[in-house]
Amino acid sequence: MPERAGPKVYSIAAHRGFADALVAGLAPRYGQGELGLARLTLLLPSRRAVRTVTEAFVRHAGSVETPGLLLPRMVVVGDLDLDETLGPLLDPLGAADIAPAADPTRRWLRLAHYLREVDGDAAGKGAALLRRAWELGRTMDRLLVEGIAPLDLMSERVIGVVGELASHWTDNTRTFLKVQQYWLAELAARGEIDAPERRNQLFEHAAREWRLAPPVFPIVAAGVTSASPALAKLLRVVSELPEGSVVLPDFDLALPQDVWEELGTAGNPAGPEDPPFGPHDAVTHPQYHLKLLLNRMGIAREEVTAWHRSGPGASPPSRSTVISNLFLPPQASTAWVGLEAERRRLPGVRLMESAHPEQEAQAIAILVRQALEVPERRVAVITPDRGLAARVVAHLTRWDIAADDTAGLPLSQTAAGRLMLLLAEVMADQAAPVPLIALLVHPLAGAGEGRAAWLESARKLDRGLRGPRPGGGLAALAEIAEARKIGAWWGEVEAVLAPLLALDQGEPLDTMLGTLADAAERLCGEAIWSGADGRSLSAMVEELRAAAASAGTLFDPRELHAMLRDVMDRAAVRPPWGGHPRVSIYGLLEARMSRADLVICGGLVEGTWPAAPAQDALLPPAVLRALGVPGADFRIGLAAHDLAAALGAPEVVLSWALRDAGGPVIPSRFVLRVKALMGADEAKRHVETEALRLARMIDDATPVPAHPRPQPMPSAGQRRVDLSVTGLDRLRGDPYEFYANAILGLSRLDALDAEPSAAWKGEVAHLVMERWHRAGEPVDGLHTIAQQVLVEKNAHPLMRALWWPRLSAALDTFRDLVLAHKTHGRRVIATEAKGDMDYRGIRVHGRADRIDRLADGKLAVVDYKTGSPPTTRRVEEGFALQLGLVAMIAEARGFKDLDDRVIEGEAEAFEYWSMAKNKDTIGYTTTPLKEGSKRTGVLPDEFMPHTEDYLNDALDRWILGTEAFTARLNPELGSYADYDQLMRLDEWITSLGGRSEPKDSEPRTGDGA
Repeated sequence: MPERAGPKVYSIAAHRGFADALVAGLAPRYGQGELGLARLTLLLPSRRAVRTVTEAFVRHAGSVETPGLLLPRMVVVGDLDLDETLGPLLDPLGAADIAPAADPTRRWLRLAHYLREVDGDAAGKGAALLRRAWELGRTMDRLLVEGIAPLDLMSERVIGVVGELASHWTDNTRTFLKVQQYWLAELAARGEIDAPERRNQLFEHAAREWRLAPPVFPIVAAGVTSASPALAKLLRVVSELPEGSVVLPDFDLALPQDVWEELGTAGNPAGPEDPPFGPHDAVTHPQYHLKLLLNRMGIAREEVTAWHRSGPGASPPSRSTVISNLFLPPQASTAWVGLEAERRRLPGVRLMESAHPEQEAQAIAILVRQALEVPERRVAVITPDRGLAARVVAHLTRWDIAADDTAGLPLSQTAAGRLMLLLAEVMADQAAPVPLIALLVHPLAGAGEGRAAWLESARKLDRGLRGPRPGGGLAALAEIAEARKIGAWWGEVEAVLAPLLALDQGEPLDTMLGTLADAAERLCGEAIWSGADGRSLSAMVEELRAAAASAGTLFDPRELHAMLRDVMDRAAVRPPWGGHPRVSIYGLLEARMSRADLVICGGLVEGTWPAAPAQDALLPPAVLRALGVPGADFRIGLAAHDLAAALGAPEVVLSWALRDAGGPVIPSRFVLRVKALMGADEAKRHVETEALRLARMIDDATPVPAHPRPQPMPSAGQRRVDLSVTGLDRLRGDPYEFYANAILGLSRLDALDAEPSAAWKGEVAHLVMERWHRAGEPVDGLHTIAQQVLVEKNAHPLMRALWWPRLSAALDTFRDLVLAHKTHGRRVIATEAKGDMDYRGIRVHGRADRIDRLADGKLAVVDYKTGSPPTTRRVEEGFALQLGLVAMIAEARGFKDLDDRVIEGEAEAFEYWSMAKNKDTIGYTTTPLKEGSKRTGVLPDEFMPHTEDYLNDALDRWILGTEAFTARLNPELGSYADYDQLMRLDEWITSLGGRSEPKDSEPRTGDGA
């Protein structure tokens, strides 16, 4: 590369492969002697770029016969995404007179404090306030990076714009200015400056020093495209150093001059009063930010020359020409009409349209797998969609391909981060069942030799917490643990959690974080801090604790988990070295400067690539334009530049799906441009179909016959099981459910923190009535007993508050009915009585909610219902015969009264006492028999024989017979659906062809064939 006068600015075209081409040119020029390259300083845009260039040096060393290689010094100076690195990155250059940078985390907490002072309660609180403070800090950084001083916000032009805006924008702008002034005053008092301002001053210091005394070692700025004014001035100085140069990525030297002019002013207005960014600037063009950089450097486009080397993965030079045509701005794109075919073709580029993201991920994984069949072939998957990247990584494990997503995972999605969030959720929700069990069974909790015993105890607690949520706090949980015989283990857990639940509102945030970290370490040991995620979590906690202590931040423990999630979502945990050496999965930032033989660009849909432009939450677009800050569409141009760089690879696949989890989506505007440039006929020849075909086939199993309707046939010995009074309905309505419950012994497991079910409410109501009767039925004592029962059941306060009005009203109705019956000689003789009888050698058992003795000495059987009772029609059809079976047990002397004496007598009355609403009353009584004005149903005198007939029929057919326990024998009846998955209902229910089984309403005799 010959020396030349003036600034030395070079461009590596997209088709050459930036990192490899850069190294191919640097190595021969600066590699003379053992310390040649070690004297070189490379200014690179990001930490990921350092890794990419390092890998390129390693590949270069492997392709030449050299005994070893000393890498150049690599310094990170900025990034295309101005939010990526905003710290003081040039400290090694000196500049002791530059003030230290303020801690960004401390600044974030202090900005929240000032927001609260300025806006009061309107500023929000907790996590919401901190989110707003974070956005305010990002806006401040953005202005500082653009070289906009706080005083510029007070200029007449800005004030004039603010006065013309809607009131909410005016209020936001004023809030921003006030908070910024508070913060600047604090900075002055502390002798600090913001990190972006310090970086700007470091750049200016380096530029002055290098201009006055050029360094003796060579300096090359490579891949830096951030157009911040301070960095642009430094790059200008670097380009004029005797052994300095600037190398730009993917700068289009072949772009026609008229197209270059059409890009707009790009920070170089014609007059002093003109805005830096014109209203018609093509900010979405991939070359726009490079034009902005050159204008701020003071470099003419003609001064940029082509780099003299290519990388090993270069594609044909014609590719760059087509890419240039692809992204032409609006006026210039009219030239597409007359473009010859050669300038439209993109050989090596394929288009892949999937039906949904899952199919897209599977197809991408197949393309990666195929590429790895070729020796030394490298493949890169580039996508801003982290969900798609995770799916691709998961699909590749099918072939034992360990592909690392170099964009990393948010800390909140790692094992260590998730455990810390669970601890914060347990603290916020006062040990609610769902976060508590998730915490106790977390892979890091109780790790070590006692892990198996720990999990066994956690599962026992899990079983005890199934159903409605118990009362908040640890006392209710201790009772459950004691009942499950895990009291000693729970004592250890309680010792860990008690300090967290003792924290009150307004505690210092650093104290709160320290308590949380101590609890995590006591729960997991050193495992919580090991690994990449543990180290990242440790750094985050310590940084946040130190900043909170310095800022004096007070916080609400109920908001801590939301705040920690926000912080963890912003912290990416990148994988260490160790993935497949020829597979890389990149985000857009990580993909810059990288190159592979096959590049797959996934997630090319609007809103993802490019991302939807996000307006600044605090300063209105008009104010930002007046200040000379690029608009939100500027990032679309960066996304276009990322795609243009990817299109330079030898082989490229552009992939998108027609829908996402929320519904149909629109393909990226970049995809539509590719199709439009190629033309319909040419685009069809570039469609990738084979990977999609394989993706559809890879999980297709050999067709199997439809699963038959289950009809288990247990042996005669297995059939002889006890029959409960409620089990007769289950046996006759759905024999398979009876088989699964009574013969297999399977029962449904309630969900954690489940809504109170009808069965749970019924149990509470039954217990209340039982205790009231045993207490002598005091007129004023029913509500007191009900409250005591709810406390014993650990009913959650919210559930109690919502259910109590209906429960208390129904209990009042029941009390009045019982007391009224007393005046007519009817009295309660048994409640919640368990009884059984031997019937044809089978034990029939059940529990009577209540049995009353009537004035004539006969019995009344009562059953409580929290909802509507069964209808007379259902009883007539042979179902809901529970009252009849209880009466049969009573007549067989199977129950005892309140004084523990055997009940004797004939049943005459059969009643349901419902807690449901009937007209204007909560709670009422009814009978399932044909009485009064009812036109259908079973007559009272016929009810007992009716019940016995159906009992005999069920015993003859299933318990003592040979009939199969057919699933959903009567599908029209309501079912609990507890065993639908076990019977694989969805696989065979439609095979009935719309036919319904005849109602099994008449009792049958014989074997039921």
